[in-house]
Amino acid sequence: MNASDRTPADLLRSALAADPARPLVTFYDDATGERVELSVATFANWVAKTANLLQGELSASPGDRLALLLPAHWQTAVWLLACASVGVTAEIGGDPADADHVVAGPDTLDAGLACSGERIALSLAPLGRRFPAPPAGYADYAVEVPSQGDRFAPFVPVDADAPALVVDGVELTGTQLVTRARADAEALGLAPGARLLSGRAYDSWDGLAAGLYAPLAAGGSVVLCRNLDQLAPEALEKRVESERVTATAV
Repeated sequence: MNASDRTPADLLRSALAADPARPLVTFYDDATGERVELSVATFANWVAKTANLLQGELSASPGDRLALLLPAHWQTAVWLLACASVGVTAEIGGDPADADHVVAGPDTLDAGLACSGERIALSLAPLGRRFPAPPAGYADYAVEVPSQGDRFAPFVPVDADAPALVVDGVELTGTQLVTRARADAEALGLAPGARLLSGRAYDSWDGLAAGLYAPLAAGGSVVLCRNLDQLAPEALEKRVESERVTATAV
C-alpha cells in the first residue's frame, strides 16, 4: 500500500486504486452457514453508502463518538471504515450513554437505548436482511442504507491525528492505527495478496488487526469467521484449502 496512507480510509482508497476486483473480506458464520464475499470495490461501495448515512442522515461530524456494539462481522468492518471516512471515533463496545451515536446488533439493542443520539440497528441476518419491523427506538440499517450515494466525500477533511478508534480501553488516532496495522501485518507475515483466516473476536486490537486492519494494510484479504468453534477441525482444514488461506489467526 502507499507509504503516504495515514488513515484507515486512506488504506481502503489505495486498495481500491490497486485492484478493485480482488477479494477483501470473505465472511463465514458457522452458526448459520452464511458465506459472503466482498471485493474491494463492493466493500468500498458499502463503506461509501454507510459514510453517507452517517454524515448526511445522522448528522455525524469529526469528533463525534459512536458506540459500536457489534460482533466480528463483515458489516462491522464496513462501519469501522465508514467512521474513519467521516472522522467519527468508533468505540468498540463503548458506553452508549456517553456516545453521540450507537450502532447495535440483535443482542445489544437494550443496551444501545441508553444513547440519547441517533441509533442504528443491524439484524446481522444472512444477506444483510432487514428486521421484520424496526426495533423500537432504532432505524433499521438495511432499510436506510440502500438509498445512500455510492460515492462519499467528507464535509470536513479527516484529521489523521484525531482519535479514530477506541478498543479495550486504548484510544488510537488514524496515524497510530495505520502504523500498528502495518506492524501487525509484518508480524503475521502478510504480503500483498496474502489471505488471512481469522476467528478472533472484534473486542480487542488483536482481533481487529487480524480481522480487518492488518490484511488491508498489507494489500491482502481476510477470511473472517464468526462462531468458528462450531466448525469441526476437518472442515476448517477444507476451508483453509478452498479459500487459499496463507496465514491463520484463530
